[in-house]
This record gives sequence, C-alpha cells and structure tokens, in this order.
Amino acid sequence: MKLFLKTTVLSMLVCGFTFAASLLVADESATPSKETLKGQGPGWRDLTEADFVNVNCNPDTWTWKDGLIQCTGTPVGVIRTKKEFTNLELVAQWRHLKPAGNSGIFLWATEEGMKDLKPNALPKVGIEVQVLDIGYETNWEKSKGKPSDWFTSHGDVFPVGGSKMKAITPQITYTRDDGSTYVVGKPDSSRSFPTKRITKPVGEWNDYYVRAVNGEVELWVNGEKVNGGKDCEPNKGFLCLESEGSPVEFKGLRIRELP
Repeated sequence: MKLFLKTTVLSMLVCGFTFAASLLVADESATPSKETLKGQGPGWRDLTEADFVNVNCNPDTWTWKDGLIQCTGTPVGVIRTKKEFTNLELVAQWRHLKPAGNSGIFLWATEEGMKDLKPNALPKVGIEVQVLDIGYETNWEKSKGKPSDWFTSHGDVFPVGGSKMKAITPQITYTRDDGSTYVVGKPDSSRSFPTKRITKPVGEWNDYYVRAVNGEVELWVNGEKVNGGKDCEPNKGFLCLESEGSPVEFKGLRIRELP
C-alpha cells in the first residue's frame, strides 16, 4: 500500500511539473492579448523624457510635451534610455509628418557602439526595428523603375554594424494588386522582411508592439504579427529612438521588463 501511494504521488508530481512546464512554454509563445498590444496590464510603465539621454542629436532635435514625442529629424542621430534592458515588451505609436520619412527604434544598442558618436551618425551595434514611411518605398520604385529588392516600408528588422541576427524571413515574394510578383531579400540575408504589408501612410498613426526575449525579436504592426529575428547578438543594451532626416512623432511609449 505504501509503495502504491509513493508511486501515485510521484506520478502526480511528475505530471504536475510537466503541465507547469507546458504552461510556461505556451505563455512564452502565446499571441499577446489586445490589452498587451496596447501596453496595458501589470508591469507596464510609461517611458518618459526622464528615461532618456541625448547621444548625438541637437538639444532641440527631440521635444516631449503632454505625452507627444516630436523629432525634427536633424541631425541624424539617436537618444537612448538611461537604463539597459535584456528581456522586454515595448509598445509605441508613430507617424511621419512628411512623405518618405525615415526613423527607427533600436534594441540592445551598446555603450561601446555609441561611444564618441558624432552628429549625423547612428549606433554601430544593436538591432533596428525600422520606422519607414510608405513613400520611401514608392520613391525608390519610381526612381529605379522597379520595386526595392532589399527593403520595405512595413517593418523590417535587422542588425546594424557588427551585430548579428538570424532573420525569420530573409527572403519573401510579394504580390501586387495586379497579380504580378516580386522578390525582396536573399536566402542568407540577416535582414528580416514583414509577411504582411499593413503600415499606414504619412500622417496616420501606426502601432508597434515589440517583444524581445532571450535574443529573439518579434514585431506586431497595427495589431498583427509581421516579422522577427532570433539569435541576436548582443541581446542586452539600451533602447534608442532615431532621428534620420525627416520629422517624426511618437506617443504611447511604454515598456514592460521581463525576467
């Protein structure tokens, strides 16, 4: 009887641990709730002006007022968080104020990669989640007579400088409205391309939700998962907002640190 009880208890414990482990795995890969996509819920907090320091922009490049973050785009450069992060969730709304505007959000940018960074330069280390207006891609096609084969305006994710990342979608075939197709990227590209093209045009607000955990980055655009990368190096560092030649606005910048 004692042997039976011990065996039964042991079996229950094993099943319990297995079930708990399966819940953890499921939680890590679960689709975020509508609440999470908006940066709401336990653990979330605002990122404010007090959380950032200037790296190589002018004093008036970035202004913060009533939750709105405005960037002139001049000079090219970044501001960074005072704190380094490893695992996190981030939400941000952004919009460009001029067609073909360019900007970005850097993850895991290192102090060494920003050391002595002069104006009109960008971090040399980190993972960039691009913030690019649709007009940039449109202008490229008009000037080249064909679609871009190496970037999109819909949420590219890529390593900068000496950083590393394994792209989830290194190459993709897009279909135009007329049914014709074109290819962006290469099989061995470290730049990852979005599976959906749902970025809104100049003047309209776009929603980004970024999950960066254990060296893996996942990006949701306007509520839908579109892109990501894994095996990122580095996988710890600062968050940066990028100024790159055109006025852009951010709001609703919120973060939740993860273990």
